[in-house]
Amino acid sequence: MDSETPSFKHFQVQHELENRIRIITPVLKNDSERGYIFEILLKKRPEISSVRSVFDIGSVAIDFDSSRLPKKNLLIMLDAVLGNIAQKQPMLKKDKKKSFEGPVQDIDLAVEGMSCASCALLIEMVLNRDDRVKSASVNFATQTVNVQGQLSKNDVVEQIEKLGYSALMVDTLSQRKRLIEKEQHRIDAARRRFVWAGLLTMPVVGVAMAMNTSRWAKWLQFALTTQVVFGTGSQFFSKAYRLSKQRAANMDTLIALGVGSAYGYSIPAMFRRRGHVYFEAAAAIITFVLLGRFLEERAKGKAGEAIRKLVDLQPQTATLLKQGQEIVLDVDEVQVGDVMLVRPGERIPTDGKVIFGLSTVDEAMVTGESMPVVKTVGHSVIGGCVNGNGVLHVETTAVGMDTVLAGIVHMVDQAQAAKLPIQKQVDKISAVFVPSVMAVSSATLLSWLLVGAPFSVAFGNAITVLLIACPCALGLATPAAIMVGTGQAAKKGVYIRNGESLEVASKLSAIVFDKTGTITEGKPKVSEIFNLSGLDNSKLLMLAAAAEHASEHFLGKAIVEYAREQAIELPECSYFYSETGRGIRAEVAGAKLLLGNRDWLESQQIDCVSLDQPADLFAVQGKTPVYMAIDGKAAAIFAIADNPRREAAAAIERLHTLGIKTLMVTGDTEKTAYYIADKVGIADVVANAKPDEKLQIIQQLQAEGFLVGMIGDGINDAPALAAANVGFAIGSGTDVAIESADLTLVQGDISKVTETIELSAFTIRVIKQNLFWAFGYNTIAIPVAALGKLNPMIASAAMALSSVSVIVNSLRLSK
Repeated sequence: MDSETPSFKHFQVQHELENRIRIITPVLKNDSERGYIFEILLKKRPEISSVRSVFDIGSVAIDFDSSRLPKKNLLIMLDAVLGNIAQKQPMLKKDKKKSFEGPVQDIDLAVEGMSCASCALLIEMVLNRDDRVKSASVNFATQTVNVQGQLSKNDVVEQIEKLGYSALMVDTLSQRKRLIEKEQHRIDAARRRFVWAGLLTMPVVGVAMAMNTSRWAKWLQFALTTQVVFGTGSQFFSKAYRLSKQRAANMDTLIALGVGSAYGYSIPAMFRRRGHVYFEAAAAIITFVLLGRFLEERAKGKAGEAIRKLVDLQPQTATLLKQGQEIVLDVDEVQVGDVMLVRPGERIPTDGKVIFGLSTVDEAMVTGESMPVVKTVGHSVIGGCVNGNGVLHVETTAVGMDTVLAGIVHMVDQAQAAKLPIQKQVDKISAVFVPSVMAVSSATLLSWLLVGAPFSVAFGNAITVLLIACPCALGLATPAAIMVGTGQAAKKGVYIRNGESLEVASKLSAIVFDKTGTITEGKPKVSEIFNLSGLDNSKLLMLAAAAEHASEHFLGKAIVEYAREQAIELPECSYFYSETGRGIRAEVAGAKLLLGNRDWLESQQIDCVSLDQPADLFAVQGKTPVYMAIDGKAAAIFAIADNPRREAAAAIERLHTLGIKTLMVTGDTEKTAYYIADKVGIADVVANAKPDEKLQIIQQLQAEGFLVGMIGDGINDAPALAAANVGFAIGSGTDVAIESADLTLVQGDISKVTETIELSAFTIRVIKQNLFWAFGYNTIAIPVAALGKLNPMIASAAMALSSVSVIVNSLRLSK
């Protein structure tokens, strides 16, 4: 290692070449969450070509272009980024029974063949029994499974297929699109099965209603019912058989028992002169259940409309430019570095950077931005967005599941697959539901026989109990509503990372706002410079901008942007240190610089009295003063203006209407903070707040009994976002903030917070209605069936329609 390489606070350099270094850092050791955030931040720099991490030992290898990013600058940046990431509290592991060392894989698969919520519970239970699985969640409504653990994708597929289901890959949006196309095939197949069963069942029911007990009538019923039971209804028996080998049961088990019993009892009865047959019951049960499955499949298709629209944004093919020729490939074959040709009106196949051309791009479907955005050389473009009137050559920067669009789809998937606390209680009931119904059915048969009823009557009532019970309605009550609710949120530009936050959002009683980039537009500009340094403004600005060049803070970026507008060339920064929420210390061209708030400079023994009067003048105008010291002496103030968002005042007024307390907690000066707060209608303000103080305020409000939401955008907001009951991140903010939050507001429109809270309340109301219906239906229907007040045909029809009613009620959220 180079002896001149300085030591750094957060890492050690283990190995270095001209364009490659390897570091060891305790910040990332055994912490994949921080590691992934670190990789995301580094990969955003175009000078860095690859980042490879080993979280077990905290090792990171980085390949970079030293001609564009000098090694010294890279090391300074790494120390600053790691310092900021160290501020973020790691998430607590919920599963304490299993300990995992090393990286944990996150596996998503689609599952085919699930016929009811009990199927989902069975798969989930079997997967969670595996010691290599940290957590497994199966969503019947979306037909997906998410597994986190230390096993391969093939291992998960093998376990699912052992249970008699099919597992399919969803690694790319193209694969996901093919699965969506299969949905329509499933709906068509379900329709065909129902129609065929219905045509065969009508004559059977007609003969039974005519009370025709002749031998030919019984043989006709037998012939038609056999085709229904072992043709269109064979799926119920095959699944029940596979489950029995696993010592498990679900809704198919109840149907197979009911239909099999009715059919089996009727065969010997055919040969008795006065024997009663139940062929019409067996055929009608299959037909009604198939009708329910068809309606359920169609309703689930409507509920997944939001995901479908997102997936449909990506085109299936891309036109590449290779050696002067145009080559059309499947979008899955495009690799990072390939150059794509995007003609006017075409959708951009995948994420990239414009290397030739000028055009506008409509990003509305992904970002919510209503106006097309001008794109030219050097600008990034998002896959799935529509190109305007110009021709663009785009170099691919991300493919597959690494694209922005795939990330959004995955985020919505995770939210839809998540289980709310209320659903976990329902799962416990559903797990014992099928065995309990079988026990009640047996008890019904014995009870009727004990009171002297004919066997045919006792048998009919027992079958009715089996058929009237419906665990599907219980299983669908919550996920169906979450599926529609998160889909609606996605349409509004709010992406929900977990289902729990959707439930908690409706109960929030206090919301804490950051100021810069949250209440304000996040587009700060230098409006004035107060200069005491003796240097001219250009030299002063050159030093300040060079120092701030490595900073992630909005105010630092504003100074750098102002220098670029003045066409000032920036020298290399030889030393850089960032104190989150306070300021920076740097060395440029031999000058020792401090930039930040007043407290930061005073903590470094700088006398700021000479700067206080202009700072106060700027603050009362709503401008943020950034203090600067050179070589230990107060030198200047940069006045930075950032206007409130247009929708901020109306959004905060709506929150007050809902009875929600609002606070603004900011690291800015008191006068600037109160100026902005007064403009948007917030009465409670905490200024000069450091990141740990923001965290303390969240915890204090929680201790007072408030359920707290936090809205922020910066690295300094990450601890508070993670600690809040619900964290809202501004989509244009830092990756650390977005990773710490539960919901992301894509366009930073804080009026969406109120809409999300209202949508959350409506979703929870629909879930409760669904559960009331599902529990009420089973509570009333099973005893009525046991008392002999229903016949098997009506029972099967009621069971089929109960699941459909839950989905139809959930679809009200889409209105």
